[in-house]
Amino acid sequence: MYRSWILLTVPLMALALFPSQVAASNEPHWIRVDSDHFSVITDADEKKAHDVIARFEQMRAEFAQLLYKSRINMSEPIDIIAFRSEDEYENVTPARQGAGLSAAFCIPGKDRYFFVLNLSQNDSWRAISRNFVQLLLNYNYPPTQSWFDDGFTAYFSSLRLSDKQMQIGGDPSENEQFTNLLQKSTWLSLPELFGSNANDRAHQPLSEAESWILMHYLLSNQKLPAAGAYFGAVENEKLPVEEAIQKAFGVSSDQLQKAIQDYFRQNLPQIQAESNSKPLDQNAAPAPVTADVIGTSTHEMPPGYADTLVAEMSLRIPEHRDVARNQLESVIANPKMDNPAAHRAVAWDAMQKKDYDHAVEELGNAIALDNKDPMTHYYLALYKFQQARTSGQEVKGLANMMQDLHYVLDWDHQFAEAYYMLAVAQTEGGGLRAATDSIRAAMQLSPRRTDYVLELARIYEDAKSWDAATALLQRLSQNSDTQIASAAQKDLHDLPYIKKYGVPPTDSAAAENPKVSASSGSAAATAPSTAAQRTAARTAPQTSAQSSDDNDEASIQPPAAPQIDKRPIHYAKGRLLSVDCSPAPAAIVSVAVSGKTIRLRTADYKSLMLVGEDTFSCDWTNRAVSVNYKAGGKADGDLISLEVH
Repeated sequence: MYRSWILLTVPLMALALFPSQVAASNEPHWIRVDSDHFSVITDADEKKAHDVIARFEQMRAEFAQLLYKSRINMSEPIDIIAFRSEDEYENVTPARQGAGLSAAFCIPGKDRYFFVLNLSQNDSWRAISRNFVQLLLNYNYPPTQSWFDDGFTAYFSSLRLSDKQMQIGGDPSENEQFTNLLQKSTWLSLPELFGSNANDRAHQPLSEAESWILMHYLLSNQKLPAAGAYFGAVENEKLPVEEAIQKAFGVSSDQLQKAIQDYFRQNLPQIQAESNSKPLDQNAAPAPVTADVIGTSTHEMPPGYADTLVAEMSLRIPEHRDVARNQLESVIANPKMDNPAAHRAVAWDAMQKKDYDHAVEELGNAIALDNKDPMTHYYLALYKFQQARTSGQEVKGLANMMQDLHYVLDWDHQFAEAYYMLAVAQTEGGGLRAATDSIRAAMQLSPRRTDYVLELARIYEDAKSWDAATALLQRLSQNSDTQIASAAQKDLHDLPYIKKYGVPPTDSAAAENPKVSASSGSAAATAPSTAAQRTAARTAPQTSAQSSDDNDEASIQPPAAPQIDKRPIHYAKGRLLSVDCSPAPAAIVSVAVSGKTIRLRTADYKSLMLVGEDTFSCDWTNRAVSVNYKAGGKADGDLISLEVH
């Protein structure tokens, strides 16, 4: 069942002992309903709670079907709060304006993602369907050009569901704006659409409309794999947009655009018939999973616990923060209602203000009430991580931090940010192989987090896997996130010095390390370079001549700048023929590419960057692979990374 963080063991015993007192309460009656993948707390009845959770399960299942996914990552805890009445919902609604805000809203967070629904409105879940599918894309699909996400989320937001039926593909925009624009406007060319970025066109309705109908066409004609091939051609092979379209789709951009326009005209009547204003008809498709087969379990909420969880969510809304703080203080002050969630919420709030003394005190209170609450253990680890980040010192209580994170991951084995922090802790503790495994797990669970890739590069650096570190840093140095790119460029500049002397150049060591941001605002977002923290512990090798001249500063000369390997990195797909590990730890990998065999050398196969396999095997033969390599060296090329399909 769903990884519920609401542990009710002792409070439920009290509830069982005093049912009459609870029944006599005038407070709303709150329940928690769990399914396999979600949990909702609500003061509505059990049927409405089941309906809410069924819609989320159905959305998840439809996402899996559209992208041909057998496994769906849920890489961050998701909390759903559903209010039965308009008044209750309005008490927590953000003041900002936005479409659909009267029905539902979402709150992204560093630690979890909240969806808040107004059950007094029909199908309120539809107001957050686009946010929900964007979250799933972030967890389950590699980085793409903006048109893909725009088109997919718009297409998905047209989804309508009942217990047994579904309909998708209508115009999701208000007043059928997309179809009107596409009928009356001159379309952007596909190279223009594909070459744009989100900042250029985020609020341009024509671009969104064209992205939507393009995705409509790709999904209806089973051409989504061709889109994946296009991204591979653009991102890995660095082909121009026009060439990438020709290679992936087998037609020119003009031919592809004509096919999309013809598709739009031919399907316009059906699209209009499926507009949002019309109810599901008898011709609607079967739902991806019917509500009656979605198993759920229902749990009573102890007094004060629901108020705590609502306040914990409201802390994240600036205009409701003071009210939430007062609510939490009231709960903590009442011995009958005091609970660990209230203390962990206060601790989270204290950490936002960098009041770490107060935070650790409240986390201690939470543990005293319930030492099995996973989110309290997560915040204990986050407290240590953030305190080290703020002070610029090593993590204090490193073993306890790792123990807390292992506890969290036993509860939720898909929590990407917990894996990231565990990787940082393991690296600082010297467990580089374990750190590599942890950061790779984080990357698989959240493939769009380039700060995770940066951390992997720094782990490779500590492990002296110089080629693998260089390959990742060179890729990141061209990233669209300027802070990620800047951090990678700085690390690339420092790498030859660290490789040769064990320390970065003087100007780099003295400079403040650039901070890295992430769209999700995670712990990684503002963490200083862990590579820089570790560098402080390194000492440059000292010769006897240097030892004898320690006090003669004039005799110490700065090292000459080492030569940076500027050979370009090539990408190729082929078939792995054999592996020769006789010169261990080096290995020679023979790969057939376009009718030619190339021999690629890795200096240490145990440190080689792998994708698709956990460990390198000297026995591999006849495997489809993708490789990144630098031509030349002691063989046909130096192997940088190997992806096994």
